[in-house]
Amino acid sequence: MKCTSCKIGELRPSFIEGQFRAHNCSHCNGDWLLIEDYVAWKERNPEYSFSEDASCDVEDSTSALLCPVSGLIMRKLRLSQNTEHRIDYSASVGGVWLDKGEWQLLKEQGLAGSLNSVLTSHWQRNIRINNTKDNFTAIYTDKFGDDSYQRVKALREWLVEQPNKADLRAYILAEDPYSAEK
Repeated sequence: MKCTSCKIGELRPSFIEGQFRAHNCSHCNGDWLLIEDYVAWKERNPEYSFSEDASCDVEDSTSALLCPVSGLIMRKLRLSQNTEHRIDYSASVGGVWLDKGEWQLLKEQGLAGSLNSVLTSHWQRNIRINNTKDNFTAIYTDKFGDDSYQRVKALREWLVEQPNKADLRAYILAEDPYSAEK
């Protein structure tokens, strides 16, 4: 098989850390692995933990990659909220392309033992939800100032817990809550 990333090297059978099957590129050192091989290995070795290697240069293919098996475009999936780094996933065959150094990055992020979880829609959805919360927090902090934002956030949390929150909101928003006039 030709390498999906550099398109120069050949994908040769190998093992990641001598543990589970993969195919390594003879030119760019990327790895192609099938999740079924990874999960089967994990099931046979439930107590295994991956030790962190020294940091290395991590490459990230920015263009869309084609699955080396099906030829279809692979999806780019975020590893975590803490990094913009993405790995390439082929849902059609259940394979993952790891650019050079991405396996070490998975280990550094504590995700090497959870690679199959990273690929789920639930995991990816949580990353998007948390990013959205962070973006709104930054917007509100910028708009209100940190002190005012913290105060209004605490008020909002209190208000949500109240059984008569609609009446409380009306009282707070009224120009003059003690007037019969609008």
